Amino acid sequence: MDFQLISRTSRTLSIEVQNDSCFYNDRPYRIYLDGVLHATTNRNVHTLYGLEPAKRYDVQLKEEGSETTSPVYGLMTKDEPMTLDVRRFGAKGDGETLDTAAIQAAIAACPPYGRVLLPEGVYLSTPLFLKSRMTLELEKGAVLLASTERALYPVLPGTLETNSGEEAYLGSWEGDPQDAFASLLTGIDVEEVVVTGEGILDGQASMDNWWKDAKARRIAWRPRMVFLLNSRWVLVEGLTVRNSPSWNIHPMFSRDLQFINLTIESPKDSPNTDGINPESCEGVLICGVHFSVGDDCIALKSGKMYLGKKLKRPSENIIVRNCRMADGHGAIVIGSEMSGGILNVSATQCVFHRTDRGIRIKTRRGRGREGVIRGIKAENIRMEGVLTPFVINAFYFCDTDGKTEYVWSKEALPVDDGTPAIENIYYKNIVAKDAEVSAGFFYGLPEKKIENIHLEDIRIAFKKDSRTDYPAMMSHIEKSSKGGFFIGNARGVTIRNVTIEGVEGEGFQYQDVENLHEQQE
Repeated sequence: MDFQLISRTSRTLSIEVQNDSCFYNDRPYRIYLDGVLHATTNRNVHTLYGLEPAKRYDVQLKEEGSETTSPVYGLMTKDEPMTLDVRRFGAKGDGETLDTAAIQAAIAACPPYGRVLLPEGVYLSTPLFLKSRMTLELEKGAVLLASTERALYPVLPGTLETNSGEEAYLGSWEGDPQDAFASLLTGIDVEEVVVTGEGILDGQASMDNWWKDAKARRIAWRPRMVFLLNSRWVLVEGLTVRNSPSWNIHPMFSRDLQFINLTIESPKDSPNTDGINPESCEGVLICGVHFSVGDDCIALKSGKMYLGKKLKRPSENIIVRNCRMADGHGAIVIGSEMSGGILNVSATQCVFHRTDRGIRIKTRRGRGREGVIRGIKAENIRMEGVLTPFVINAFYFCDTDGKTEYVWSKEALPVDDGTPAIENIYYKNIVAKDAEVSAGFFYGLPEKKIENIHLEDIRIAFKKDSRTDYPAMMSHIEKSSKGGFFIGNARGVTIRNVTIEGVEGEGFQYQDVENLHEQQE
């Protein structure tokens, strides 16, 4: 048994067990600090709380019911010059008094690498703005409760003009620069920020407030729970994030980010409550996160046509590991706003449970320019109750023109700035039990075929009483139940050791596929 340190702060250490299992270790294990039992868990990722700054801890793991132990590692917490308790600044924590000013004052007064602490209590607040080189910690029992009064929320303008006449961006909505309310935690141009703890961020959203008339812009577009813009070296760790007005965590134009051991929850019918949506970000680690949301659990994005054309900023070098996705539309999703490109994505050791789709790529004509999806690798994934485990959809019918002939036409149109590309898709060692609608549905554009699909060591088994539904969100396709793999408009397809149990009809259907290689043991 072995483990690695994946993040550390002045008060926490997050560790990850080194194994091949998905999200859970095969047995529960005990964590010892300096020889004393600190915690017991069965998750591969765990955060140790309540530590002291600038102190070395000897950490060892021992599996229950066996003699298996890990090596002892000496791990150091970071230094911390000062803790600022928000109650000293006037915060009441009674759930009724608006504590925004007190908490913001503590943040403003925090010295470099200091800690702002929310002790146990319920802190009603409107948006808070983080600053560089600080830690915000929510203790166990602390709830940062978002006000639902729109009039109290500042608005981030979608576009601004610099003194040199250039365009700058603040507010964002679904890939376009749009006026949006500031988020409960907002970080703009910040570096070396930690948001951690065993507490809760609660957006208080419901069908009576933020989720009512979800498609209507009222004053500005709905806020997120955490919004990071032009930021770097940010860690969000340990918290429970729930009931967000829209996307839960939205980093944009940011890099070197870690989202570790979070719980992100919203009702299954809540609109646009995606879990974590990195947009035009580089170097992102999402590890040990449990999702149960009303939309996509993770959606990787890079703007619609306007920002993709102007900025040419992809999302790239994204790692998703040891996560559990329960409910939601898609587990790991690429797009549909991807006009800046999505490059080099790796997903391993994850569990998908009852999501509509598993690994899902969605785009359409009009999402092109720099819009290349390239280098998507998923390996060692376990799915259960996922309606359609694999989807690549180049005809996704989003936006007001989504059901026009330009989007749905299966005729080859001229390749232009609006034509997206999908290349180098590699899926291996994946098991999907109790699938229902289709094993997989890959449909590329006739004018820009999907290039290089590799499927290896994949087992799919259908639920006995499967439902009938559409395998992908596109026009002019038929519903299916227990359907096999459909692959259309692709070039360079390798199928190796892919089995489908309980399929009705053909296991594999191909349409306009070039360079197909099938091999079954």
